[in-house]
Amino acid sequence: MRKATRFLFLPLVLLFAFVAAQPISASSPPASMAALGDSITRATNVCCPPGSYQGQSWSTGDSRDDGIASHYERLTVLSPAIAGRNYNNAVAGGRAASLPGQAAAAVSREVDYVTILIGANDLCTSSAATMTSEAEFAASVNRALATLRQGLPGVRIFVSSIPDIYQLWTVLNGNPLARQKWSADTCQSMLSSSNTDVQRQQVVQRELAFNQILAEACGRYSNCRWDNNAVYNFKFSADDVSTLDYFHPSVSGQARLAELTWRASWWGDQR
Repeated sequence: MRKATRFLFLPLVLLFAFVAAQPISASSPPASMAALGDSITRATNVCCPPGSYQGQSWSTGDSRDDGIASHYERLTVLSPAIAGRNYNNAVAGGRAASLPGQAAAAVSREVDYVTILIGANDLCTSSAATMTSEAEFAASVNRALATLRQGLPGVRIFVSSIPDIYQLWTVLNGNPLARQKWSADTCQSMLSSSNTDVQRQQVVQRELAFNQILAEACGRYSNCRWDNNAVYNFKFSADDVSTLDYFHPSVSGQARLAELTWRASWWGDQR
């Protein structure tokens, strides 16, 4: 009897070890979600008048007939239980330093899914010299992910790369209206007319470093999906940028952002 028990016990141990080692499954859609980030995720100035239009967010947006198929709207098709449980914790003007606090808010909601898009404001400062350091950026991102993992062990996380700030300059620097808007203290580290290309390349290099930090931080967790630089590599057009400030995504920009990130998400092969 003891011998039989011993042989029965061993397969059970191996089975539990195998199950514990498996990554979190994407098969079951979430019943709640939260978005972390900055004004891009709050859909600031997506339309008029100026302001935040959370209903048109690429992540948690729920406005109908706007052409933006947000993560939330796609998930309501896969999981009706998520209806009404889409929380936008992004902060307009938020830098990576605000991310741990946003993560704590998501934990308090006990959500099943979290999207993260952060870093534009860490790059878009008064000059290249005042950008957030790589060490500070990494510390904030790692602290936020640890907060989510500890507070919500089963949560699924999606991390987006930062949109290409230099692409914004490339597409619109010849537009006099854009240059006029930018002169009112918009992302001077990149968009100031007095910058040299050497100074702009400093921002480019810092953005590449930030995206690498995001990729590595997400890669430490089996419950985290990275977009593999899909957003950064996307060459958006002038139509994808709001004409209110020539900085934030327009309606079409939010729609493209939603599509790009969804493809890289946990359920990107669905709907």
